[in-house]
Amino acid sequence: MAGVVVGCAGSAWLVASALAPEIFHDHLGQAGIDHDSAEAAHVEEAFTDSIVLAWGLAVGVAVLLALLASWYLTRRVQRSVAVVTTSTVEIAGGRYDTRIASPELGREFDDLATSVNELARRLDATDTSRRRMLADLGHEMRTPLATIDSYLEAIDDGVRDFDDDTREVLWTATRRLERLASDIVAVSNAEEHLTRLHPVPTTVAVLVGTAIEAARERFADKGVELSARDVATAEVTVDVDRMGQVLGNLLDNALRHTPAGGAVTVSTSTSTSVGPSTGSTGPVGEGRVSVTVSDTGEGVAAHHLDHLFDRFYRVDTARGRHGGGSGIGLAITRALVEAHGGRVSAASDGPGHGARFTITIPTTTGG
Repeated sequence: MAGVVVGCAGSAWLVASALAPEIFHDHLGQAGIDHDSAEAAHVEEAFTDSIVLAWGLAVGVAVLLALLASWYLTRRVQRSVAVVTTSTVEIAGGRYDTRIASPELGREFDDLATSVNELARRLDATDTSRRRMLADLGHEMRTPLATIDSYLEAIDDGVRDFDDDTREVLWTATRRLERLASDIVAVSNAEEHLTRLHPVPTTVAVLVGTAIEAARERFADKGVELSARDVATAEVTVDVDRMGQVLGNLLDNALRHTPAGGAVTVSTSTSTSVGPSTGSTGPVGEGRVSVTVSDTGEGVAAHHLDHLFDRFYRVDTARGRHGGGSGIGLAITRALVEAHGGRVSAASDGPGHGARFTITIPTTTGG
């Protein structure tokens, strides 16, 4: 910066040296002073001395100020870079709660701080998900592994024969482990790779119609009536395959817990709201559309409703283990719905009174 100031001062001095004498002599002539007189020489000497002194002081002060400003800015930049370096080292060491304050040195440094903080946040979320996944996996594997171990030990001790009943129990435990491994992969993909969504314009009627047609045969085999009511024609922009997975999970969940002779109904409604919806990971615009899957099945007690979308959560007396679910489908449903900027909720009037699962997503046309 000091070099720039000196260069500017030198350029100004050259321009002044070229123009000032002619202008000075012109004014002497207008004042009636002879250019060759001693009086003119004295005035010119005084003018030259004052110009040299003024320019010298000005350049010196400018260089000093430039050096001070350069030192101050360099120190701030060095401190900011040191903070970023230290923070990235801490993040690399696993301290994902590290955050960088804005250095207030301009948009580029603010963007750098924001990017590092976002990196730390995503790594923290991924690490938390990994830890929770491992804990869930260990918990869920315990029961089938204990079953296999106890039966094999009983066979080795001669307490139990390897008959058809024993074989069926072992196969059931093995299939449960296989299903658990598959579910772990599915929920991991749903929660950590949601950036692979490919949203395209479509309508709610198309989504609902496709999901019902795909599930109709399964419902008919069990003897459960499946129908749609008041289906809206609202336009939405979603990943069709992923949203089909969401509706398929909800329909399978309803079928699993509705006995033969029961009914499952899909209905929709539209509404408007202001601001983001509670619990969503993205903003929901003013237009929203809700899709509700209602069943006449087992129902859910009130104290279980807030946990139905937790991974591996099951309700022992209703949405229980005997139904064959792993407790993972609704967790995937929530992850996918929230990835679309929406929300999902569950409601029930209690055991024996059925349940209602509702997803709400933004509309393209504002409702």
